[in-house]
Amino acid sequence: MFSTEFLITSLVVVLIPGTGVIYTVSTGLFHGWRASIAAAFGCTTGIIPHLSASILGLSAILHMSALAFQAVKFAGAAYLLYLAWAMWRETGSLKFNSPTTQSGLWQIATRGFLINILNPKLSIFFLAFLPLFVSPNASSPTFQMIILSVMFMAMTLIIFILYGISANGVRRYVVNSSRVILWVQRSFAATFAALGVKLAMTEQ
Repeated sequence: MFSTEFLITSLVVVLIPGTGVIYTVSTGLFHGWRASIAAAFGCTTGIIPHLSASILGLSAILHMSALAFQAVKFAGAAYLLYLAWAMWRETGSLKFNSPTTQSGLWQIATRGFLINILNPKLSIFFLAFLPLFVSPNASSPTFQMIILSVMFMAMTLIIFILYGISANGVRRYVVNSSRVILWVQRSFAATFAALGVKLAMTEQ
């Protein structure tokens, strides 16, 4: 059921640094490996509604409804700009704490979920992406799309966790240099701001 083309294409898509990857990496860098795993779970669950919408055909409605698309798009852009502002405001004072409480990890996961669920382009992407790998001879195309979606989510979760753990691996080098801390914080803040502006300016 899983063709080589699907696995390779999915891997390339997941590996491309996007908003979820950047959020997971920054979380692993600033808050440790446990937090990065929470961020990875949050970002992965954030694509479930988009995958579900693609399977049910709701993304086609989103694509045709300019008002609905614009509303979700600007909400997502505003949230990314908020994250950028929050990180920039804490520039130079951010503490490298590893959240160990369940509430802290839930908050990190929730942010990751919101980052992905507020990106309407994901629904359009999955609507165009998944049907390409559904066999025309499949007895149940919907079931096959569900299986492909589960595999895509599993790859996303694994890759994101690896990104976060890798970022945590270089964490000690950042902690030991206040200049590096300042540069890294501002870089992530600028990146989130740029992604927010880019999302706001994209068309359907």
